[in-house]
Amino acid sequence: MKFTLNGAEHSIEADGDMPLLWALRDVVGLTGTKFGCGVALCGACTVHVDGAPVRSCQTTVADVEGKSVTTIEGVAGSGEVGQAVVAAWRKLDVVQCGYCQSGQIMSAVGLLSENRKPTDDDIDAAMDGNVCRCATYQRIRAAIHDAAANLA
Repeated sequence: MKFTLNGAEHSIEADGDMPLLWALRDVVGLTGTKFGCGVALCGACTVHVDGAPVRSCQTTVADVEGKSVTTIEGVAGSGEVGQAVVAAWRKLDVVQCGYCQSGQIMSAVGLLSENRKPTDDDIDAAMDGNVCRCATYQRIRAAIHDAAANLA
């Protein structure tokens, strides 16, 4: 299977039915994308495929053939939105345990790539389905607003 991964052409030997999550973690060795629930409900495994957030636990390797995949390892180098989100996460100390944060960041980048001035309702809708067991939701929302302000 061939696809672009974090800006570089990549080829892997894997069954087309393999979830992208396991290909990224076990075949490629990028462990920033996390396994949470395995049924696309928690958001821990969120990556971007052709710029759109998807749950990699339910996306197969065959689904991304010929497409562009961005993981948390590549998001800071993916442009000004990724850089603004990562900077805001650090500035506002969003992370508590950190397990869900790669998925949270990927969803936030997806939102701000489409909407540079999101309201609280926009943020809540875009982040719905990203679960944080530590309940850092207020800090996540504040960081998204901070990133948006730095993009203006």
